[in-house]
Amino acid sequence: MEKKSISKCKIAISLENVSLNIPIIQSNERYTLKSTLLNPFSKKASQISIFKALKNINLEINHGDKIALIGPNGAGKSTLLRLLSGIYLPSEGKLTTTTNVHPVIYKGFLTSEELSGFKAAKAHYLNCKKNLDGFNNFLQDVESFCELGDFFYKPVKIYSEGMKTRLLFSILTAFEHDCLAMDEGIGAGDKAFLVKAEKRLQEFVQGSGTLILASHANELLNKFCNRGIVMDKGVIKFDSSLENALSFYENRSII
Repeated sequence: MEKKSISKCKIAISLENVSLNIPIIQSNERYTLKSTLLNPFSKKASQISIFKALKNINLEINHGDKIALIGPNGAGKSTLLRLLSGIYLPSEGKLTTTTNVHPVIYKGFLTSEELSGFKAAKAHYLNCKKNLDGFNNFLQDVESFCELGDFFYKPVKIYSEGMKTRLLFSILTAFEHDCLAMDEGIGAGDKAFLVKAEKRLQEFVQGSGTLILASHANELLNKFCNRGIVMDKGVIKFDSSLENALSFYENRSII
């Protein structure tokens, strides 16, 4: 692993020997219709195994860094984003932050599809701001940008996938944050929405002090990032400039 030169910038996030263990419950008996009918009250034996999702991560992120997380599927990129944004807590090691890390992650954001677009926007605003001061301006921006019309006040469960994505994108990018943990899974929806969404995304990222972006798209990484971290199997393999990191990943097999 290449060592990154020490920066004089103020450290925003520090990880020292951080690991993340995820418990997995496994059944020792195969569930079949026949076995269930023959033994309806039998207790199915199970055991808990531990999956080490992140292993001995040592990392310093400075205020103003624009970091690309690079690696194959299953490398631990999204898991690291969730750890940095407080969704997961370290199982081992020490994680220190001097900034609020805002997750911009598609999956799981809309916790209930029974909510309307309006209520989803309000819930997000309250979660971030802890009060409703300035909410009306935020609401007008989201409603106008997502272009859902009357559907904005209807349950999300009746939305198409494109409509859901447009709502989510509009909500998550409606105001600036000091630090973003971002997954490329947050997209722009249908093609008619792409041009203005890309412009808004660029303004959104540039308005943040610090960015950690997980993506497979080199074009996207080159547009927003200047530092690259290559991961594989929950381990940091390389940390350097974006150009060097992309070269490392493309020219050396890490699997």
